[in-house]
Amino acid sequence: MSRPGPIELPSQYAPAEVEGPRYERWEKAGYFTADAHSDAPAFCNVIPPPNVTGSLHIGHALDHTLIDALVRRRRMQGYNTLWLPGMDHAGIATQNVVERELAKEGLSRHDLGREAFVERVWRWKAESGGKILGQMRRLGDSVDWSRERFTMDEGLSRAVQTIFKRLFDDGLIYRAERIINWCPRCLTALSDIEVDHSDDDGELVSIRYGDGDDSIVVATTRAETMLGDTAVAVHPDDPRYTHLIGKTVELPLTGRRIPIVADEHVDPAFGTGAVKVTPAHDPNDFEIGRRHGLPGITVLDEHGVITAHGPFQGLDRFEARPAVVRALREQGRIVAEKRPYVHAVGHCSRCGTTVEPRQSLQWFVRVGPLAKAAGDAVRDGRVRLHPPEMNARYFGWVDDMHDWCISRQLWWGHRIPVFYGPNGQVTCVGPDEEPPPGWTQDPDVLDTWFSSALWPFSTLGWPDDTADLRTFYPTSVLVTGYDILFFWVVRMMMFGLYAMRDKPPADAVPFRVVALHGLVRDQFGKKMSKSRGNTVDPLDWVDRFGADATRFTLARGANPGGDIAISEEWAAGSRNFCNKLWNAVRFALLNGAHVPAIVPAPASVPAPASVPSPASVPAPPQAARKSDISYSVPDQWILSRLSAVIAETDQLFEAFEFGKVCDVLYHFAWDEVCDWYLELAKVPLASGDEAAAETTRQVLGFVLDQLLRLLHPVMPFVTEELWTALTGEESVMVAAWPRFAFADRAAEAEISSMMRLVTEIRRFRSDQGLRPSQRVAARLAGIEATPLAGHDERIRSLLRLNPPSDGFTASASVEVEGITVELDVAGVIDVAAERRRMEKDLAAARAEAEQAERKLANAGFTAKAPAAVVDKTRQRLEVAQADIARLEQRLTLLAGGTTPQDPPAHGGAPRPPVPPGARK
Repeated sequence: MSRPGPIELPSQYAPAEVEGPRYERWEKAGYFTADAHSDAPAFCNVIPPPNVTGSLHIGHALDHTLIDALVRRRRMQGYNTLWLPGMDHAGIATQNVVERELAKEGLSRHDLGREAFVERVWRWKAESGGKILGQMRRLGDSVDWSRERFTMDEGLSRAVQTIFKRLFDDGLIYRAERIINWCPRCLTALSDIEVDHSDDDGELVSIRYGDGDDSIVVATTRAETMLGDTAVAVHPDDPRYTHLIGKTVELPLTGRRIPIVADEHVDPAFGTGAVKVTPAHDPNDFEIGRRHGLPGITVLDEHGVITAHGPFQGLDRFEARPAVVRALREQGRIVAEKRPYVHAVGHCSRCGTTVEPRQSLQWFVRVGPLAKAAGDAVRDGRVRLHPPEMNARYFGWVDDMHDWCISRQLWWGHRIPVFYGPNGQVTCVGPDEEPPPGWTQDPDVLDTWFSSALWPFSTLGWPDDTADLRTFYPTSVLVTGYDILFFWVVRMMMFGLYAMRDKPPADAVPFRVVALHGLVRDQFGKKMSKSRGNTVDPLDWVDRFGADATRFTLARGANPGGDIAISEEWAAGSRNFCNKLWNAVRFALLNGAHVPAIVPAPASVPAPASVPSPASVPAPPQAARKSDISYSVPDQWILSRLSAVIAETDQLFEAFEFGKVCDVLYHFAWDEVCDWYLELAKVPLASGDEAAAETTRQVLGFVLDQLLRLLHPVMPFVTEELWTALTGEESVMVAAWPRFAFADRAAEAEISSMMRLVTEIRRFRSDQGLRPSQRVAARLAGIEATPLAGHDERIRSLLRLNPPSDGFTASASVEVEGITVELDVAGVIDVAAERRRMEKDLAAARAEAEQAERKLANAGFTAKAPAAVVDKTRQRLEVAQADIARLEQRLTLLAGGTTPQDPPAHGGAPRPPVPPGARK
């Protein structure tokens, strides 16, 4: 599209002035809204629902960046895209927040009563919850806000009650006493994911049970639980204890006698080989108790207070522990004590309280048949895990999955739809049913993960047969962290396959692909935590660097299944990249660049090299092509490179290689478009040849148009601002995804040769102390006999070389690419000053090499430091050694006045250019 005159962008990019208004325009224009009745192929992604109490943290920012990149690209490819937003009601976290507010008023939830407390939580949610939704807008999430859901809204609550009823009727939900994770502060059962484990200092106490030859020694980190022991277990083949199996031994402090039982699950090599068995307070002991018919004696109440009759009754568990040890010590029962003893301790993820394993009457899902179906769906390829290396971990979980405790002793959440009659009757009530009059509902609520497991289909209207469900289920891709593969992904698989079992097997799965990424870590690979002080607030980065820079930093580190290292320095570098793009487009517009009506094409057009859209997606409209435009070699080179980059970007996107996508586009944009093509374009633009200048304007406009489209999924705001300024069109968000084929290997080889020549001469100029802008006279001897014969003017422009005048005398020469570049630098440089500069640089290079050598010679460093750090140190040594060799040679040349000439690298071939930040 040609223009009547150039458009001038502001001199600097100001993200804060662009991002908010741009997002409002997108939302108002309806670009995010999906159409359940569209004929275009569907692409659906449901957001991993953040907690209603939460703020956007760096893990959310990574998740949302990657999902948004996929959705934006598919939208540009012509798909009917739905990215469905919503929030989780976060049972424990939300109840804790509101209870803390009540405590400030001197109240507890019990003062309000259940119904009034739940109303208070809903009021809090309306006034203070959901802050994260506004933060998602700041990051640029292109979600369909018209379909926003909440796990406790009316429709999702109906879905929860429906599936509970079906599972209950099918015998897949039951109530039983089992060992569960219990929080004495929150007074509720916890799922495994709600327990954070840390290595804590504790104690290991060895206690002698019984006396004489019939005595046996056990070790424990929780001495207070011995009050509930009902057996001692040993391995049946352990010769130390075979004579004791079947006998009883007196349990100290209680006067009770307990049996010694043989159990194959006891490890004879661990500790003394004898294990105290407390079935009511340890999951492993509970299983031993079931196998041997042992009673379970509860000695701790729900608050973690001792209930066993005797001197310890009424003591908190942490008060009882030393008291029990003292009493045992007084009786001479302590054999050994080890302090500190570091061991893994579970803590409630919401309040930090040490979790207590506790035998309790709870509701469970019988996962056997559900887990098998979830495993089969991956084994037979209906669902693909990416990367496939995650399959083994997935199967390890689903093939050995324990029944899932789904009840929580809370008031906020989906209340269990089971009612009890006056004579012990039990009935489960569906969403359209009423309980018998006078029956009492179970007081517990469901685990938050229960409703989250329904997310891919409940959000689309299930159990009703809705247009959304028919169009968008199964969803296309689930993007999430590998850390919740078991806790969330497996549960969605189980419930999705169960709820949709009437569909064909291929269409019953909740998603086609699960794309797993790693955890966000700091630049040194350490896990982020508040205690380390290395956490990153993504909104702080958005404020300081912009949303695009934040997104690009996260996406550039994302490789399938791998952890992501980030740093503030890299975010600043991404901001610089935004500025680089801004300045490139600004330069282009000031020089009249525009998008041509005719798409550039070589004489014969090969089939598009990029990944094709599905047959049901029409190819984006392309302008008529013709091949009679006379393109320069640089034009043909950049068009050929653009075509290759489009194809590579498509392949990487399809493989969820987000980091490599960013890497390819970054180096193409910075190194090839900005550092080389823009400089080469200045020659025809300033030549006075209007035909050549106009062709360059068109090629430059076309390349930038396509580049901005390619970058848009990851960097939506700056690309939108630049693309609309460049093209005058509505929005890059709804522009067609690039499909362009243009291959010219000869032009690529020519320009690569010129790059090597220019890079070597620039290095020589720098070594001689010449300023980049300083012009010197030079002769390009022998250029006529090389493929670079037609590039004399371009080479001189790039290198600031004047033609030789009469009486030209070369004082130095460099041979590169078969060309001898003869330069007259006499009188241009101060030899003494240049020697001092080089000697200073040489000393610095030697110091750098010495430091790197010392580190690499340290076996402790190479063994313990992260591999990336060791590799970086080796690279530093290589660079320093190369600098030393180069500077020593230059100093010799300065002293002797001989012709400087770099030794050839790579087996005689000149060393290729390595732009700053380029991949090696």
